[in-house]
Amino acid sequence: MSDVHLDVEQHLAGLEAAADRLAGWATEAGPGATVPTCPGWSVADLVAHQGRVHRWALAALSGADLRTVGIDDQEGPDGDAVEWLRAGATELLDVLRTAPDDLVAPTFLREAPPARLFWARRQHHETAVHALDALAAREGRMPSAADAWFGADVARDGIDELLVGFWPRRGRGPRSEGGAYPAVVATPEGDRWWLEVGPDSVRTRRLGRHEPDPAPDAVRLSGPALEVHLALWNRGGAPADPDGLLDRWRTGGAVG
Repeated sequence: MSDVHLDVEQHLAGLEAAADRLAGWATEAGPGATVPTCPGWSVADLVAHQGRVHRWALAALSGADLRTVGIDDQEGPDGDAVEWLRAGATELLDVLRTAPDDLVAPTFLREAPPARLFWARRQHHETAVHALDALAAREGRMPSAADAWFGADVARDGIDELLVGFWPRRGRGPRSEGGAYPAVVATPEGDRWWLEVGPDSVRTRRLGRHEPDPAPDAVRLSGPALEVHLALWNRGGAPADPDGLLDRWRTGGAVG
C-alpha cells in the first residue's frame, strides 16, 4: 500500500481550513441548532467541545500529563463562543508551526508518529470531522461525500488513523459476539487494512499493495476513500458493505 500519511504542513493547512469552516458553519447554523451527527448536541455544545479539544492539545504540547489532564478540564467559552473557538485554533496553529520536529510531548494512539506530526494530524482530523458536524447542523441532515472540501488523500489518512491508531487501543473498536473474524477495509486508491475482530480486542495492520488478503473469506467494507472515511467516522457515507459491517461496528467502532 502507498503511504497514506500526510506531512506536517499538509495537516496544518487542513487544520486551518477545517477550523475556518467549523466556525463559519456554526455561526450560520446558530448556537441552538441541533447536530444530526451528534445526537443530543446543539451547535453550542459542538463549539465548546472543539474549543476545549484544541486547548487540551495545547496543554499536551506544553508537556501536560494526559493521564491526569482531560478535555473536560479545559475552560469553556466566556463571551462569543465562535471567536473563542477561532482564538484557540489560531494559538494551536501558531504553536504547531513553530514547534521543532523533535518536540517532546505525550501522544496516545497506537503507532503514533512523532509528537509534532501526531498532534497536527490528530487535530486536523478532529476538526475536520466536527466541521462536518457544523455543516450537518446548518443543513439539517447527515453529510455526504459531496460536502467534503478535502480530498481522498486526507480521507485515506483519516481512515488509517482510526483503524490503526484508535481501534487497537484497549477498550476501543468493534467487538465480535462470538469468535474472532477477519475483515478487510479497502479503497480503489490502493489502500487495504486487515482487521481481526475478536470478542475482546481488534488487531489491525496495513496490507501491502501486492500482498494477498490473509484470508479469502474475510468480510469486506470498500469504496472511495471519502465514502469509507465518512462511514467509519459515523458521518454518513455510502461505501459497499455487503456483509453489514457498519451495523456490526456502529456501537464499538463508530466515533460519535
